[in-house]
Amino acid sequence: MSEEPDVTIVTGLSGAGRSEAANVLEDLGFFVIDNLPPALISKVAELAISPGRPPTRYALGVDVRSGALEDLHLALEELRELGVRTRIFFLDATDDVLVRRYEATRRKHPLGSPDRVSEAIADERAMLEPLKEQADIVVDTSDLNVHQLRDRLRDIFASGVAGQALQTSIVSFGFKHGLPMDVDLVFDCRFLPNPHWVEALRPLPGTDPRVRRYVMKQPETEAFLVELERLFDLLLPSYVKEGKSYLSIGVGCTGGHHRSVVLAEELAKVLERLGFRANVHHRDVERG
Repeated sequence: MSEEPDVTIVTGLSGAGRSEAANVLEDLGFFVIDNLPPALISKVAELAISPGRPPTRYALGVDVRSGALEDLHLALEELRELGVRTRIFFLDATDDVLVRRYEATRRKHPLGSPDRVSEAIADERAMLEPLKEQADIVVDTSDLNVHQLRDRLRDIFASGVAGQALQTSIVSFGFKHGLPMDVDLVFDCRFLPNPHWVEALRPLPGTDPRVRRYVMKQPETEAFLVELERLFDLLLPSYVKEGKSYLSIGVGCTGGHHRSVVLAEELAKVLERLGFRANVHHRDVERG
């Protein structure tokens, strides 16, 4: 439990997983209120800080159905003036994935009829883009099934977002499968020798000790990690000073099977030495 009231705004594209996110947060002890008009957010905060009430974590669902999204910025300012910790958690997914999800469930999009889902998604994305730009945490659910989404949310929220000044997440990926949508920083490790061209290593994932030894014995790897530690020694305290609560880092190689997996794990050790625990996710390790 946090030492002060804590409010997470849960928002994002319809079909990107907000309902599942709300369920997970409720399981983790958040008091969840969905489809809350922004004008009422400060009223919830006043309740949270009322005398005699223990500090509580709230998750407030806000989407296009809530109306007056332009009022959300004002509501967040009011929360901060009341001394409430705040963050925006935004769930996203690609258009084609959202269309497939609507086709599978035959649900109606909040902004349109079943025969114009693509247009409704485009309209909603445009409406929510300013909110996404303000988000502290963005999670792309395009490649996540419901169990993987639950695991990702627990990684982010289980220990309490307020438990660490800056939460960090690292994802390894393959450039040939596309850039992750939800990362703040991207590092390209394709300059390192590729284990793919070593026949004995080709079928093995980057989590295998033999692949790790191959990647780590390259002189470029050590030099790269030294420079990353210097960079993050500068960046992380600065992010904390500026009030950033969540940082997502992408490490990419060609297929996301070898080099990026090893480097993501090593970068997590770097951040640990600097005092920041990182959750690591290997997006494409099974694709190769």
